[in-house]
Amino acid sequence: MKMPHALGPARRRPFRFTLNDDGQPHPVENIMSVATLACGLIAFVTGLIPDAHVIASWAGAVGFAGGFLSQYVSATTPERSLNIVGMVGSFVGVALGIYHGGFLP
Repeated sequence: MKMPHALGPARRRPFRFTLNDDGQPHPVENIMSVATLACGLIAFVTGLIPDAHVIASWAGAVGFAGGFLSQYVSATTPERSLNIVGMVGSFVGVALGIYHGGFLP
């Protein structure tokens, strides 16, 4: 009985981050997940700046609502993970934006 794997090191594929871990393309779901993450990041960062409360409020509200829709149609676990991170950032950003002055200048 031959055991070729015992003679050499195990070969691993290099790490590659992908949102399609099921092997099927999901372009709409991927775009929605990345957009939710981007809105959450923008809302969180601008929420820390009191003069940017309008941007934080709107980006947070759009990211939070869009995150729910994206979570509803998501197909893979990595998409859902990005959605959750983006929604939390959006929520914190909209809360800080409202605290600093709200949706209107």
